[in-house]
Amino acid sequence: MSTPFVVFGYGSLIFKPPPNVVAQAPGFLKGYVRRFAQESHDHREPGRVVTLVHKEDWDLFSNADPFPDEDTVWGIAYTIDPEFEADDGYTMETIPIYNIVDGVETVIFSSCYVGRKDNPSFIGSEPLPALANRIWLSVGPSGPNKEYLYNLANAVRELSPESYDKHLFALEELVKALDEKNRSSVPPLA
Repeated sequence: MSTPFVVFGYGSLIFKPPPNVVAQAPGFLKGYVRRFAQESHDHREPGRVVTLVHKEDWDLFSNADPFPDEDTVWGIAYTIDPEFEADDGYTMETIPIYNIVDGVETVIFSSCYVGRKDNPSFIGSEPLPALANRIWLSVGPSGPNKEYLYNLANAVRELSPESYDKHLFALEELVKALDEKNRSSVPPLA
């Protein structure tokens, strides 16, 4: 019998839980940023998906990031069966995950997949308007890349009253503006 373990969902796992979930709790990480800095070769080609990056690594090459000091990432800690495995350039790390219970910050040690700058799918920082355009245009086997963004933004808002992600919400605003701009420029069907 496999021993269950805790994995932290910070991207699509927030709104699309992994298989074999035994328990779940909202939580957050410190010292990391969640960014659309990973190319998606398998689900949103040629789109972008979020990855966690150590804050000190992000600071080295993120001059295009308008939110350089954001370093709290909200997500969900899932206790699951160890059969779960990520792909396409992620690395498993053990990271302390925090939760607020009755007003007190507590720590849950967890396994978490992060994107490292040395993996082939990691692309790093892009200016938000260029990133928004890439996400707005990209579609793959898992659907439009913008749906991933919208689902993630909505899920983060629902995690906890304290959960907020300036980068994610600014990107969502830009992509929605592209939707609106292109919706108004399309002639109605006859």
